[in-house]
Amino acid sequence: MIVVASEVLWVAQTNTYVVAAAPGGPAIVVDAPPDPAAISDLLLKHDLTPVAILLTHGHVDHAGGAGAVSRAHAVSAYSHPDDDFLTLDPQSQLQRLFGLAPPGDFAPPDLMLELVHGQTLDLAGLSLEVVHTPGHTPGHCCFHLGAEGVLFSGDQLFAGSIGRTDLPGGNIAALASSMRERVMTLADDTRVLPGHGPETTIARERGTNPFRELWEASLHRAGGTGCG
Repeated sequence: MIVVASEVLWVAQTNTYVVAAAPGGPAIVVDAPPDPAAISDLLLKHDLTPVAILLTHGHVDHAGGAGAVSRAHAVSAYSHPDDDFLTLDPQSQLQRLFGLAPPGDFAPPDLMLELVHGQTLDLAGLSLEVVHTPGHTPGHCCFHLGAEGVLFSGDQLFAGSIGRTDLPGGNIAALASSMRERVMTLADDTRVLPGHGPETTIARERGTNPFRELWEASLHRAGGTGCG
C-alpha cells in the first residue's frame, strides 16, 4: 500500500504531495511551493527520505520551493523544458504577483532533469508515467501511477474545474486536446490528486465537470477560463 501524504501550502493554497512505496522509506515530492520548511516537516512527520522532486509545471506556487528543498536534501528536480521560462525565472513571477519579490530562497534547483512525454520514472520503488499535458502552461505534466490508479494532475484538472489559461503560455485549445487525448482516456476509477482543492476521480469529472464540453465537443477557442 503506497503512502500519499499532502499538505496545503503557501498563499495559493497549493497541494504538495510526498509519495512512497512504503512507510519509513524513500519518497518523491510532487510539487514544491515556496514553503520548503513545511515540505521538510511533512517528510519528517512520515519518516520519509526524498529522492526526487517532480514538478507538474513552472508556476511559482508549484515550483518556487523546489530549489530550496533540492539543496536541503541533495536531490534533483524533474521538470518539462517547455516551462523553463517559468521554472528558471521565479523572480519575474513573484514581481507580477506582489509587485516585488518577497524574502526567501526562490532560486531554482541546481540540477534539473528533463521530463519527456511517455517516459517511465522508476523512483523510490514507484513507477510513474509522465503525461505531458500542455494548456495551463506549455510544459505542464501529470504523473500517472498506473498500478495504483492515481494521477497527480497539477493544474490540469481539478474537482469541478480545470486549469486557467489566461497566464503567459496558457492555451485553452491545447488544454482541451490534452484532456481529451491524455487524461480522459484513463480508467474511470483513477484517483485524481490535483494541485489545488480536494481529490476527485476521472469518472466524476467526466460526468459532472462544468468544462467537460471542451473535450467532449473537441472545441478550439481562445481566451482564459478555469482556475489554479
